[in-house]
Formats: sequence, structure tokens, C-alpha cells
Amino acid sequence: MSLVRVHNFSVSLDGFGTGEGQHLDAPFGHAGSRLMEWAIGTRTFRAMGLHGDGPGSFGVDDAFAAAWGPGIGVEIMGRNKFGPHRGPWEDEEWKGWWGGNPVFHTPVVVLTHHPRPILAMEGGTTFHFVDADPASALEQARALAGGLDVRIGGGAITVRQFLEADLIDHLHVVVVPIVLGRGERLWDGLEGLEERFEIEAAPSPTGVVHLVLTRRTAR
Repeated sequence: MSLVRVHNFSVSLDGFGTGEGQHLDAPFGHAGSRLMEWAIGTRTFRAMGLHGDGPGSFGVDDAFAAAWGPGIGVEIMGRNKFGPHRGPWEDEEWKGWWGGNPVFHTPVVVLTHHPRPILAMEGGTTFHFVDADPASALEQARALAGGLDVRIGGGAITVRQFLEADLIDHLHVVVVPIVLGRGERLWDGLEGLEERFEIEAAPSPTGVVHLVLTRRTAR
């Protein structure tokens, strides 16, 4: 069976995966870009065309960042990774943070209580808006993945829900040396999570620590 993977998910020292006050100009709320500064300068993120000019850096951070794409057939994300809107869609003009050619190039399942028609974008990205619990969403995602792995893209609540449901096989979390104090926490309610996983840690010269949690036994 295909694996369920999380990559490049950054949290603060106090466990927040995003700050408070998300809006159109601040996808991570009051955290700004601080949670992702380790990645912004890497060769992998520069190649996506979203962050800065130049070839970008190699090294530890890029090695982890680059594992994001290979073998992935579909992503599942929460609605507020797709956009800052809450409640019923006031209109359907919003097509995500990523412009006309999003970085995914695969189907993307967007979890929302307010479904809307499938949104086809350039480069092979198609957004599917579904109202489903984690297990049902994973079943739908696997049907779109062509036998490849499923990536859980965030935000913090979505990753936590899939961990609560014991559906994640590989979890890459980047601990960033900042304290946010408020926002959406990843680890709440997950006491004893470490018992399910083998855990490795790799410090980076940029000050972050890459934690890789791999499921101990196959489901």
C-alpha cells in the first residue's frame, strides 16, 4: 500500500505550526516567514519560483526539502493552507496562494465543510474540495494518486487529525528556534505519539533541527 507522508512541516520551539491572524498578506499569521526561512533559500524552494532569485543553497536543509516531491501522487491539505477564507465561499475566484501554475503538479484534495467544483490549473494541478474525515479523505486521495504516495500538506490541524487517526507513515518536522506563543499547535492531544515511530534528528547549521519519524510497524 502507498505511504502517507508529511514533509517540511515547520514548528516553533513551543509547537506552533502557524501563527495567529492568518490573512491574505500573511499565510502564516503573525509568524510571518520565520517558520520557513530555513527553506526559502534552498535550491529546492528557489526552483519552485516562489522565493527569491539565484540557484539557492545545497546542504542539509536542501536535502530534506528535496524529498518533498519524489513518489508523491496526490496531496491532502486543509482549507486554510489553500487560502485564508472561512465559512461559505463568497465567490470562487480565489485559486490558492500559488498563482496560475501551482507547485504541486498532482491532484490536491482540499478538506473543507464547503465543497466547490473541481478546479483545474496549469501544470497538472487539480484541486478537489471535499468534506470528509481523515480516513475517507485518504481513500479518495489514494484513488487519485495512481498508486503513488499521499502527502499531507498541512496546516497544523490537518496534520494533527491524521496523526490522531494513526494514518501517517513518515513525518518530517522541522523545529525552528523561535517562540510564537500563539497560533495553531501541532502536538496537542498526541501524548505518547513517539511510541509509534522510530525517530531520528539531524541538526542544521541554520539552527533548525530536522526530526524524521518513521512508523515502527506497517499498518
